[in-house]
Amino acid sequence: MHALFIFISILLINLSCGRSQLGQSGTEVPSHQAFDRLLQKYVNSDGKVNYEGFIKEKEELQIYLDLLSAYPPDRMTWTQEEQLAYWINAYNAFTVKLIIDHYPVKSIKDIKPKFPVPLFNTVWHIEFFKIGGKPASLDEIEHKILRKEFEEPRIHFAINCASFSCPLLSNYAYVPEKLDQQLNTAARQFINDPLRNKINQDKVEISEIFSWFKEDFTQKGSVIDYLNQYSDISISKKAKVSYLPYDWSLNE
Repeated sequence: MHALFIFISILLINLSCGRSQLGQSGTEVPSHQAFDRLLQKYVNSDGKVNYEGFIKEKEELQIYLDLLSAYPPDRMTWTQEEQLAYWINAYNAFTVKLIIDHYPVKSIKDIKPKFPVPLFNTVWHIEFFKIGGKPASLDEIEHKILRKEFEEPRIHFAINCASFSCPLLSNYAYVPEKLDQQLNTAARQFINDPLRNKINQDKVEISEIFSWFKEDFTQKGSVIDYLNQYSDISISKKAKVSYLPYDWSLNE
């Protein structure tokens, strides 16, 4: 039932959302060094997050978030890599902000909008920050910008929803000059992670991410074709595909 609700919600988003208005002309690309330092300090190699550590340095995190808010991408002058790195970091950094503002919490899904609207009533719809002076939500960044504007399936392995079954939160910030390499690393890491995907030649049990966002992964072939680009094990085209239950417990 939960998976069906997510599928219907994503379908409605795809039908209803136009181009995001978040952005601003004449801005310079902000540095992501501050976020990189915090990630290195408070995220381990297994993707577990020390939220109490982030709380201790919440002022430093807020300085970085304020920088993102003040310097949104200029679609006319920023490169695609500069824009994509910005939005991935923004999604991850504001997600950390959301968690530490409500900490302790067992799951990100326990955080509820104050004024819910039917079908748009999840934590991801809360407009708790601003980009270029405009209210914004994690949902808008993911669905109206990252998925809609870039046609880059690897973003699903780079953005982190603060949950165990999510792709790991990297312990470094995404940067334009290394972006393709970083996205490839994220894809390989997630697909070959036995805690989140169980890959065998004739059978795969994979994350529900590949079901929820199937259209993103099948633009040039099947889901198996996509997996085989990054999988350490060569998967048969006739392999049986099933999906693992999603664990929304906090990634700490």
